[in-house]
Amino acid sequence: MRLNVNVTVCATCNYWFYLDHLLLVSIKILMYVHSLCLECTVRSQSRPGQPWGQIQALVDTTPFFQYDTDNSTVKYLGPVGEKVNATKALTELTQTLGEVMQELRMILSDTQLEKNKTRGLPTLQVKVFCQREEERCTGASWQLSISGQTALLFDAMNMNWTVMNAEARRTKEEWEDRGLAEYFRKLSIGDCNHWLREFLQHWETMPKQTDREPVHCPSDHWSA
Repeated sequence: MRLNVNVTVCATCNYWFYLDHLLLVSIKILMYVHSLCLECTVRSQSRPGQPWGQIQALVDTTPFFQYDTDNSTVKYLGPVGEKVNATKALTELTQTLGEVMQELRMILSDTQLEKNKTRGLPTLQVKVFCQREEERCTGASWQLSISGQTALLFDAMNMNWTVMNAEARRTKEEWEDRGLAEYFRKLSIGDCNHWLREFLQHWETMPKQTDREPVHCPSDHWSA
C-alpha cells in the first residue's frame, strides 16, 4: 500500500511540475516586447496581371505571410508562418484586412491629390503597427505614404496626427472628416493587438526583443 501511495504522490508531483513549467514558459514569452506590423499596398487602379492590393505581415520584424487581394491567396513564410497557418486569428486577420483594403482603395480614389506631385496612378502604402509588453498594448500607430512619399503618421494611443508635408495637410483634413481616426485606432489597438496576442499562443520560442524601447515597422521588406 505504501508503494502505491508513493507512486501516486510522485505522479501527482510530476503533473504539477509539468503545469508549472508550462505556466513559466507562457509567462516568459508574454513578458517580452512583441510587435505585429501589417504592411499594405493599395493601388487605385492596377495594370493587367498586377494585384491592386498586397499585404505582408511581420511579427517582431520577421515576415510570416503575404496576402494577394485579387485571388485571396496567402503565402506563409518561415516557421512562424507555419505555426499560425489555418488558425482562427489568421482567418480573422485576412478577412478584416481584405475589407480594410477595399475601404482604403475607395479612400484613395476619393482623395484629392496634387497632380504635379504624383506620377501616374497614385499608390497608398500603409503600415499598421501594434506592440505588446507584459500582457498589455504599449504602442499602436499608422504610417501612410502616397506614391512612396510619407504623408501622415497617426499615433493611435493618443489620437495624434503628424503631417509630414504641406500637401498631406488637406488629405489629413479629408480623412478626419470621414472619421478615420477612430477607425484607425480600433484596428491598431483593438484588432491588431488581439491578433498579436493570439499568435503568441501558438509557439513557445519567438525572436525576442530584450530591450524596452519601442519596436518599429521595418521600412523596406518587400517591393510593391
